[in-house]
Amino acid sequence: MARVGEATSSVGLPDALARARMRASMVPDLLVEARRVANNVIAGWHGRRKRGIGENFWQFRPYVEGEAIARIDWRRSARDDQLYVRDREWEASHTIWLWADASPSMLYKSASAAVAKDSRALVLALALAELLSRSGERIAWPGLTDPFVSRHGAERLAAQLAQAKAPPARPDLGAVRRFSDVVLVSDFLDPVEDTVAWLEPLAQRGARAHLIEVADPAEEVFPYSGRTEFRDPETGARLTAGRAEALGEEYRRLYLARRAELSAWCKRLGWSLTVNHTDRLASEALVKVHQAMSEDAGYRAGTRA
Repeated sequence: MARVGEATSSVGLPDALARARMRASMVPDLLVEARRVANNVIAGWHGRRKRGIGENFWQFRPYVEGEAIARIDWRRSARDDQLYVRDREWEASHTIWLWADASPSMLYKSASAAVAKDSRALVLALALAELLSRSGERIAWPGLTDPFVSRHGAERLAAQLAQAKAPPARPDLGAVRRFSDVVLVSDFLDPVEDTVAWLEPLAQRGARAHLIEVADPAEEVFPYSGRTEFRDPETGARLTAGRAEALGEEYRRLYLARRAELSAWCKRLGWSLTVNHTDRLASEALVKVHQAMSEDAGYRAGTRA
């Protein structure tokens, strides 16, 4: 999976098996860190009311063409010229799918970063698992576990991750069903059209995704100057620049344009994109993602109701 516009470290690229073993060795320590992060934000974490099948009234919302006529609340609709549907709160837990990218580009760590991107991604995913499990939510990891409910969900996921073989570059999201949430943690440096093609089926099935873009500060500011060699961590392709600073302005424009395009696409679907820099606290991203997940998931086949 080729990455675009990324400067990499000079460390040799380990093979997939070596990366898997390295990740497995990191999991216990990252689980401890994830629980610490979760404890820092637990005070503001609360149950997420959702619309769906239940007994308690949730809200009136405009009728969307194609919905069952039986769902229309005629008494409310009679008050004006708009048809309204009476939504009820979804009382049963649904599934939140969690995934953290383990591809080679996630190994990058600049001198200004506190941690490598892959470590931060896994901490965010496990911290979310901890918080969601404490709230009684059903969680899963695509390609690794079936959906389950457990007070020790983060520990269970960590155990599975520590024993897992080298993961694919992208998980198979075919098991994700309507009304589920999917939290994907990656650097999302692939061309936007590739990411859209991968995730579009989720929108078509009526699932909702929350993207957490993990970014090293050096990837944004491009602090390189003089003769510098850049290497694609996925393909090994190399580019040598005699005056790296001459590339900075165009690089930053393309880097931020990619993020803006991906963010706009997510917004159109009612999804969210949260950026977490590796020189900032992981808890900052958790608060933002929780807020996005708590908003009314009034979407249908990928479109806001």
